[in-house]
Amino acid sequence: MAKDNIDSKGFRENVGIIIGNSKCQLLLAGRIGNRGWQFPQGGIHAGETSEEAMYRELHEEVGLQRTDVEILGATSEWLRYQLPDQYIRQDTKPLCIGQKQKWYMLKLKSNDKRISLDMGELPEFDRWKWVPFWKPVAKVIFFKRLVYFSALSELGPALFDKEVPKIPKWWPSQWQEKCDREAEL
Repeated sequence: MAKDNIDSKGFRENVGIIIGNSKCQLLLAGRIGNRGWQFPQGGIHAGETSEEAMYRELHEEVGLQRTDVEILGATSEWLRYQLPDQYIRQDTKPLCIGQKQKWYMLKLKSNDKRISLDMGELPEFDRWKWVPFWKPVAKVIFFKRLVYFSALSELGPALFDKEVPKIPKWWPSQWQEKCDREAEL
């Protein structure tokens, strides 16, 4: 098993993968053994670029190869989330307090029958579905929502070749204000 790259502030280097289809829907995967949903993601190994990690995770988590997708864009900066205290493993060294992620927007070029959730040693997902553009923000665990929103806001135009769909009514205005403040930092 490869060692995690954890920076001096306690953030693990990671890639996030957003896969869109020709209908501008996004692939959302269900975590094995629970109700949680998320985009594929995974750690960047030592000596690996973020793009190499993205292709490795793409294959391990959803069974897709380079030839199945087209890269439409990547976030310009790391996007970070901090874990709530109850999720931090206090007995690990170095201590990981969250993740910093480079996000990629991919467009599926092949048939979605190529998606397979059992390619990795330990599969993380047991189901997947295509969902409307903003739906993943509502479905992901609460502490990842701002990162999902930021990644979709930045990378969405590449999938749509224009502006992304309007922010849904269920998105609280105070979250938008927080995203805007964090973007200024």
